[in-house]
Amino acid sequence: MTRTRVTCFLLGAIAALVGNPSPSFGAEPTAESSAEPTTEPTTEPTGREIMERVDARDDGDHAVQDMEMILIDKRGNRRVRKIRSYRRDWGEDTHSIMFFLTPADVKDTGFLTFDYDEPDKDDDQWLYLPALKKTKRIASSDKSGSFMGSDFTYADMTTRELDHYDYRLLKEAEVGGVPVWIVEAIPNNEDEIKETGYTKSIFFVRKDNDVVIRTKNWVKKGRREKYFEVKRLEQIDGIWIPTELQMTTKKGKATLHKTVIRISNVRFNQNLAESRFTVRQLEKGL
Repeated sequence: MTRTRVTCFLLGAIAALVGNPSPSFGAEPTAESSAEPTTEPTTEPTGREIMERVDARDDGDHAVQDMEMILIDKRGNRRVRKIRSYRRDWGEDTHSIMFFLTPADVKDTGFLTFDYDEPDKDDDQWLYLPALKKTKRIASSDKSGSFMGSDFTYADMTTRELDHYDYRLLKEAEVGGVPVWIVEAIPNNEDEIKETGYTKSIFFVRKDNDVVIRTKNWVKKGRREKYFEVKRLEQIDGIWIPTELQMTTKKGKATLHKTVIRISNVRFNQNLAESRFTVRQLEKGL
């Protein structure tokens, strides 16, 4: 698949110490203060061009995968959830559906997303709650809310429109010895801020494969920051896939909550019928 929009939840997706080969989220990030060039380097692509490369990266098609979601509160208490997800491209659009397998209190909960390529068309999302036998359509005004108690939002489960942001290449650096570009993204309209809940993001993009491996997001509500990091990156069928990723919510230096997602059994080019990606199938379950 060739993406045409900025992936949030990579989902290629989504703040680290700049200029440190082995940055740590335990320290106060300094991406803003340490990266203030007056102009973008003439020998490097612009911030916009880098994010276009991120969008153009092949992330596979007709995919099935298993996921483990670990929710960790500020006291270190953990809740573990098992998920199976399916994704298929429809032209330039993407349809995805996931079902929670365990534990019992979320079993058979389903989430369906139609991620549209058209910039001015809102993505559609539905959440099926089996205990209530009710399907809830997620309104744009609710997409900045937590997805199933995690540090990811409903907006993180889709992609960001390139044209809704102004990009600036801050500097080059290394993360774990790997060269990266550090790109600032600021929403250029109030609707985007309302939908995502973010007032600014900084992306760390690997130069060798155009994968976003770290992000810092400034959250408007509660003056919090959210840190996304790819902990493990693997090449599966020639496609770079983040197989362990983490989103951490902080206020100042205090960690409020953390979500770890581990991905396994990734399979591409599966036979996925159109009927699988419907509200009827969402309510029917696996």
